[in-house]
Amino acid sequence: MILKSLSLINYKNFDSKSLDLNEKINCIVGNNGIGKTNILDAIYHLSFGKSYFNPVATQNIKHGEDFFVINGEYIKNEKPEKVVVSLKRGQKKVIKRNGKPYDKFSEHIGFLPLVIISPADRDLIVEGSDVRRKFIDSVISQSDKTYLSNLLNYNKILAQRNALLKYFALNHTFNPDTIAVYNDQLTQYGTVVFEKRQQFLETFTPIFKTRYKTISNGNEKIGLVYNSHLFEDHLKSLLKQQINKDKALQYTSVGIHKDDLSFNIEGHPIKKFGSQGQQKSFLVALKLAQFDFIKAQSGVNPILLLDDIFDKLDEHRVAQIIKLVGEDSFGQIFISDTHAERTENTVKQAHQSYEVFKL
Repeated sequence: MILKSLSLINYKNFDSKSLDLNEKINCIVGNNGIGKTNILDAIYHLSFGKSYFNPVATQNIKHGEDFFVINGEYIKNEKPEKVVVSLKRGQKKVIKRNGKPYDKFSEHIGFLPLVIISPADRDLIVEGSDVRRKFIDSVISQSDKTYLSNLLNYNKILAQRNALLKYFALNHTFNPDTIAVYNDQLTQYGTVVFEKRQQFLETFTPIFKTRYKTISNGNEKIGLVYNSHLFEDHLKSLLKQQINKDKALQYTSVGIHKDDLSFNIEGHPIKKFGSQGQQKSFLVALKLAQFDFIKAQSGVNPILLLDDIFDKLDEHRVAQIIKLVGEDSFGQIFISDTHAERTENTVKQAHQSYEVFKL
């Protein structure tokens, strides 16, 4: 799959920008604050219908303007595909494929597989469990529509159960029969999601460990550990056991929405015991393993976005990564950096066709 051309109108800091792209390596270079990352984010937007960096949709419209449009022309399975994402203030975002709008955004997820590696990924290590859950969910969802459907249904029922708990507290009442209906539905959807996450990590972890070893040239023992309440008991039983606590808190305290992923190095949390280089290598390995997994599931080479790849990595590790992604097993790659010369010298080592865009 190749992104042939990209055009932006009123997107972030760009009033208008068009790029004809190289089918292998594209380097976006320029000073800080000039919009390199915004170009990569626009490409991400075309795959996921949202920004990687700013979840507030209207904040991606250029200051002082009323709308934005992102237009991507692709070749997928030897067929041209045109995807347009647009948003006008006060209206709903629209995603169109070949001129036809999607009824549900979820139908688009996975159509244009993509992996991004960015300094913002450090949130996976330092932030709360919701960031790591989103990572697992985004990887599985790109190749499994049933998983995404179960997850969306679970979250919808969860919001309804939480609203009911608040209603009970406000009105000093309680109806066990109504709660039981929500418990059944949460169990139905949540159990499927839990089992899929387990299966995913069994497949994903060995791929991740192999990638880490290659990037770091190290022998550190690293691991991913899946933590879930559902290892303790069946979800229906857990929801019954915690009902008094849930009534007091006015929200649901157990379930797959509390799952987490522990990142370990030598048996200890990498957040506390990993150096900056080890943490960065860990995150890059995680994302390259994501690439491998999605490619194996979908049969398509995902687009790979490398945002500010030199951040906190020595040149040896960067060269290792560029050498890796220069292999034919990878498809189209986008790299952003502040130093045009450094980028070009590194990219030349991949012995692939490339284009440098100076902003």
